[in-house]
Amino acid sequence: MMKTKEWQVLGAVIATGMMGFSGVLIETSMNVTFPHLMQEFHTNASGVQWVTTGYLLAIAVVVPVTAYLIRRFSVRQLFTWSNGVFILGLMLDSFSPTLAILLLGRLAQGIGTGIALPLMFHIILTKSPLAKRGVMMGIGTMTTSIAPAIGPTYGGLLLSTLGWRSIFWFLLLILGFSLVLGLRSIPAEQTHPKETLNWGAFLSLALGLTALLLAIDGQSVWLALVSLLPFTCFILMNRRHPLLNLRIFKLAGFAGMVYAFLVFQAVLLGLSFVLPNYLQLALHVSATTAGLFMFPGAVMGAILAPVSGRLLDRYGYAKPIGFGLVTATLALMVMTWFFPRLSFGGLLLGHVVLMTGVGFAYSNLMTTALGLLPIEDHADGNSVLNTLQQFIGASATAVMAQFLAQAVAKHPVTGVVQGSQNGLMCLTMLILIAVIVFGANLIYLKHKASV
Repeated sequence: MMKTKEWQVLGAVIATGMMGFSGVLIETSMNVTFPHLMQEFHTNASGVQWVTTGYLLAIAVVVPVTAYLIRRFSVRQLFTWSNGVFILGLMLDSFSPTLAILLLGRLAQGIGTGIALPLMFHIILTKSPLAKRGVMMGIGTMTTSIAPAIGPTYGGLLLSTLGWRSIFWFLLLILGFSLVLGLRSIPAEQTHPKETLNWGAFLSLALGLTALLLAIDGQSVWLALVSLLPFTCFILMNRRHPLLNLRIFKLAGFAGMVYAFLVFQAVLLGLSFVLPNYLQLALHVSATTAGLFMFPGAVMGAILAPVSGRLLDRYGYAKPIGFGLVTATLALMVMTWFFPRLSFGGLLLGHVVLMTGVGFAYSNLMTTALGLLPIEDHADGNSVLNTLQQFIGASATAVMAQFLAQAVAKHPVTGVVQGSQNGLMCLTMLILIAVIVFGANLIYLKHKASV
């Protein structure tokens, strides 16, 4: 199939970004509905969190295949398929009478999002001019980084007015617009039908990720040890016919940048679970108010994402990422230390400052990490990064749910406060390590460049 028209890169990025935005929006908008869902479906926090965790697991399983899919099929074909699967999932969840049907729809949405997110970054890395890559990455990342904070606002408003199923109704309109814009912006291109998929590596990786996430969710050391078997099979099978090119972690500085990026993902997803639930269960605010709480920080992150990308294009990565890391770390430390005594307004201020740091660092970390790779490894780097990103998001949600559920089980009255603070302490330790790793990475890369 030959090219029929020219690429409209901005339109293609926005179209794929709208799918990623919709996926992440539902992911966090459902968090604010958990107290309601627990009553309707007669389950607890550990059970209902699979509405988010199962969705993220589906993304993490699908993303490793995208490097193969991008080589095997055209961008236009992948965009159309992922959009269609996503819409199917939305339709299932828009009427779901049981938790099982709701989870099935979430899995379909995870598959669609799992293709759309790497596709967006693939378009940016291969079709946008190098001089504008930071800005384009900022625009692309903005669509997904703003969604975790907007999600609770969106979910809370609709839950209070039209019910939680309406969360899926309105996204059908967004996906319809995304489909039209994408088909107008993405041309048909030549495909490579002889490319084959390493099914053994794919299935063993899927089993390993599933087992490890179940181990994290159930705090099972035995299951964590069991997950080593499929991971070992994956490593052996991946050597013969790579599904994911793991050799990229040997490149100088890449692993450190990836760690810092993944910490921000854990913070975003962890807070989007903890804060809306804490506000409703401990401070007794409405779902609408708990959702609106996240909105100012979302606006701050959205404004700063493309701005920080422009700063990266002009001044390099060290200053915007360093400033963002330090700002986010200080905000999270203050929120954690004073958490039981902070009012609604105090928490809101802390979250806005934290999202300021996220806006400066989050997208630039991904841009910098992928920029350290040779151009022929960009597709593999994109797949690896997105796989880890979604798995860390799922793990962070599961861990935060466990902190909350265990604390409430031990102390029904004060457990919500203690469990939420324990979750913030965990995130604070991770981001402190990220600051140290980034600083060491910066010194190493500067020394390597000077030699």
